[in-house]
Amino acid sequence: MTSSSLFYLLIAIIIIVFLIDSLLDILNARHYNDQIPEELSDVYPKEEYQKSIAYKKANFKFKLVSSTISLGIMLLFFFLDGFAWVDGIARNVSNNSIIIGLIFFGIIMIGSDILSTPASYYKIFVIEEKFGFNKTTTKTFFIDKIKSIIMMIVVGGGLLALIIWFYEMTENSFWIYAWALISMFTIAMNMFYAKLIVPIFNQQTSLEPGELRDVIEAYSKKVGFRLKDIFVIDGSKRSTKANAYFSGFGSEKRITLYDTLIKDLDTEEIVAVLAHEVGHYKKRHVIVNLLLSIALTGLTLWFLSLFIANPLLSEALGVAIPSFHIGLVAFGILYSPISEITGLIMNVVSRAFEYQADNYAKNTYNSEALINSLKKLSKNNLSNLTPHPAMVFIHYSHPTLLQRIKNLRG
Repeated sequence: MTSSSLFYLLIAIIIIVFLIDSLLDILNARHYNDQIPEELSDVYPKEEYQKSIAYKKANFKFKLVSSTISLGIMLLFFFLDGFAWVDGIARNVSNNSIIIGLIFFGIIMIGSDILSTPASYYKIFVIEEKFGFNKTTTKTFFIDKIKSIIMMIVVGGGLLALIIWFYEMTENSFWIYAWALISMFTIAMNMFYAKLIVPIFNQQTSLEPGELRDVIEAYSKKVGFRLKDIFVIDGSKRSTKANAYFSGFGSEKRITLYDTLIKDLDTEEIVAVLAHEVGHYKKRHVIVNLLLSIALTGLTLWFLSLFIANPLLSEALGVAIPSFHIGLVAFGILYSPISEITGLIMNVVSRAFEYQADNYAKNTYNSEALINSLKKLSKNNLSNLTPHPAMVFIHYSHPTLLQRIKNLRG
């Protein structure tokens, strides 16, 4: 294969992935006005359902336009030898391969973030605002951006520097050391994310004494779930949408409830949601997902080690001097079809885990309370009740509301 044919293969992959995603979105949009199944007839009042359709259509049009513009910018960058230009800037600053790689990806990532900011701003302050979801201020929006960039530089830059160093020291064996590094980082994030990262963006407080806390503690004791504390996060700072999640394992496990969830649901429904989250812990889903993630990372890095030293990758992007960072960009695109497949498999596993967690909540608490909570959350989030089956199969990490209700009542 020549560098020219590889270049056009990269372009073809980018366009095909875009077309498949767009086709799925179009198919999904054609189901927006489908008749609501009988089991879901009480989710939306008529006016609210029309609002949900309008919300879905607004997001569909926005995604189609923004993704098309992103595709155009990316193709323009490819055909104008943008990677060679950025690589040249980095090489003018330093001769050190690690510093060159960090500057190269720093320019690419920060440039990409700046270009995507207008679209992010529009989605939050126009679409989400129009439909009553947005609680973010302009100040919070830009502060979050700055914090994210700083974290990307410190954390992402540190990991990248070490990986490039491993490559410089061990060449094709670098993937083993990189895998060990990323695995340790992944485990640390799973254990301490709620303690280290969440406080940078949100305030977490212990759930106040009262009926809700008493009922949660009683349920936890009944099922043998050692609960160190129950945390409430100020999700209402940014959105009216509600959520709850389980994080960590061992002595660091914790359940976090959004303040919007506490506002939207009654005590029995909140405990049903918590029972679902406890189900994930009891069924060891956190550990299994962690191990699967680590295994997929190892697979990806092994594939990377097979191709990264090939100068054809750099030549395909118009860069004369082969390097790890340029090879990584080309490989990332080449690997994207495999990534789509592994992502699909992970979604299949995730949906199976959601059924298991639902069943746990059904068997240890109350299935109808969980159904009511799911219906309320779907209504309050203007969720899509009639998604296209292909969209569900490929992109949904959770079963649809209808599937979950049938399972809980089946």
